[in-house]
Amino acid sequence: MKRNGSVSLVTLGPVDPMMSRKQAARAAVSVGSAVSAVVANRRPRVEGDRETEILDAAVRVLADVGYDRLTMDTVALEARASKATLYRRWQNKATLVVDAVSRAKGIPPPDMPSTGSLRGDLLVSWCGREGWSSTLPMSVMGGLMTALHTDEVLGAAFREIFLRPRQALARRVFENALERGEIADGVDLDLMMSLLPAICVHQEFVLNRTLDDAFVERVIDTVVLPACHAQPAATQTGAKPVRNVRSAK
Repeated sequence: MKRNGSVSLVTLGPVDPMMSRKQAARAAVSVGSAVSAVVANRRPRVEGDRETEILDAAVRVLADVGYDRLTMDTVALEARASKATLYRRWQNKATLVVDAVSRAKGIPPPDMPSTGSLRGDLLVSWCGREGWSSTLPMSVMGGLMTALHTDEVLGAAFREIFLRPRQALARRVFENALERGEIADGVDLDLMMSLLPAICVHQEFVLNRTLDDAFVERVIDTVVLPACHAQPAATQTGAKPVRNVRSAK
């Protein structure tokens, strides 16, 4: 509030009348920022078992009603938490849902040690309890995949939270394999990186079949590794460009 040309904070009492208007305003901003910081620091964090309970609840609600009908209120009710508790940890339902799906699908550790081989690294990152092949109900991932094409906020959260760490790990795995000589010169690394995820998505979401460690291992051994060793068509003697092959009669 203003009083006789000077600024005062009701909670802190009047400002020195000799203080200029600019100085008083600057002081008010400084105090306000300090108060906000203290309040933020005193907010309880959502972590540990409580975070797990909320993420599990989000997956259950997502399976029951789909992404479009899911709200922070329904997740809070399912988790027996307040909506304010959810908003302290997640900015919106998109980040909450993607966080829940990422956890259920296994989040690759950024410091995952190398096994010394491409096959070993792929098996470690895709299989086992924390592997990417861990499954969710089809109703969860299927509905989420559909919403990704219509919800920009969800799409951005999915790319940042779900895809980015997985792509970073995959690139490191394949680049290390290239340096070790396990991948032939000229092989398209981006294409090699997409083989296993693409086949697994087709297995799980298109064919509606089980995606387990045995299937992942089979794809690695029969598709990914042979493709990495293959000689690129551009370097093969007598190889024809795709456009000529397709136009040939």
